[in-house]
Amino acid sequence: MQVIQEGGRPIKAWVDGVELEDEARTQLINASKLPFIFKHLAVMPDVHCGIGATIGSVIPTQGAVIPAAVGVDIGCGMVAQKLSLKASDLPDNLLGIRTAMEKAVPHGRTENGGKGDRGAWYNVPAPVGAIWDELLPTYKQIVEKHPRAMSRNTSNHLGTLGTGNHFIELCIDESHDVWIMLHSGSRGLGNRIGQYFIELAKKDMERFFINLPDKDLAYLPQGTPNYDDYLMAVSFAQDFAFRSRQLMLQAIVGALHGCGQLPEFAVLGDQAINCHHNYVQWENHFGQNILVTRKGAVRAREGDMGIIPGSMGAKSFIVRGKGNPDSFMSCSHGAGRRMSRTKAKAIYSIEDHINATVGVECRKDADVIDETPMAYKDIDAVIAAEADLIDVVHTLKQVVCVKG
Repeated sequence: MQVIQEGGRPIKAWVDGVELEDEARTQLINASKLPFIFKHLAVMPDVHCGIGATIGSVIPTQGAVIPAAVGVDIGCGMVAQKLSLKASDLPDNLLGIRTAMEKAVPHGRTENGGKGDRGAWYNVPAPVGAIWDELLPTYKQIVEKHPRAMSRNTSNHLGTLGTGNHFIELCIDESHDVWIMLHSGSRGLGNRIGQYFIELAKKDMERFFINLPDKDLAYLPQGTPNYDDYLMAVSFAQDFAFRSRQLMLQAIVGALHGCGQLPEFAVLGDQAINCHHNYVQWENHFGQNILVTRKGAVRAREGDMGIIPGSMGAKSFIVRGKGNPDSFMSCSHGAGRRMSRTKAKAIYSIEDHINATVGVECRKDADVIDETPMAYKDIDAVIAAEADLIDVVHTLKQVVCVKG
């Protein structure tokens, strides 16, 4: 662990053996100079440049919250479920299983996200509608006060995957057991809430004549109506994302049962591992109740189970937290990008991507080059850099990957 201090709070960074790009370092230093940072910033080994706040950072605050530090994919996270299936139960050709998984969960984006978008429900299924009915009263309360935070996509995005780095995978662990693992967030609803409150925070900075090293670090001061309303709205979006992952997991289990290519199986364990990695919540650290914003980081209290995925062609990890206080009991959320999506598309070819995803039943076309494994850091190096934050419980390798 390295300590960086340049005029603000200390920055404790678990980056031994991994790259910390100059732009990300500058972002971290800017954030460390904010007057309401509590103790220090914690930086995970998958760190890379974001908008305002650095991805892979843990930002503890007293007296304020930074909406852009949570971002617009509020509640983005992972869920993983172990099955009673063994690798030997899977057919040699996995295309049929991938097709069944793709049919079970809307994914991707067409029609500019409007009517007919293949990534949204055309007719909302009853189980999805039932969950939305539970969520709706709180949503109404939020948008009645803040109409511009309303999204045109609500229940039709619940239980759907999205695009970008979101995925659904079938994986095999070191004991040849089969797992379902997926990554998604709060979709259009969370995006609208995030964008709206980021703009409100920027307007508050203008109104209070507060100058910032980066306008995207605009914050909402505690004691103001916007602060309380944001915490309510962000908590709602986080719940939406959590429930959405549960619905998708159930849909994939059903698809695998019904695909006709697998023996009967059961889900194992009392419950799936379901964890956010873009979120904010109240926690107690160093004897103080503070807000902890994890921007691309997972809570890792002692005994907490977490998920650290690699890229489309790399291994992933089920981990158990060690409760390291200096990291605010956190760990990384993935491999972390080495380069932008634009750069990945410019550098790598379809042939490169095909070679990097040998043995994985997945898309191998130009539209997923930005997600090719080479665009990400070495996941083994990331795990090694945070050995004092987590223990590895299972090592997973995907055999089927569904991308939006």
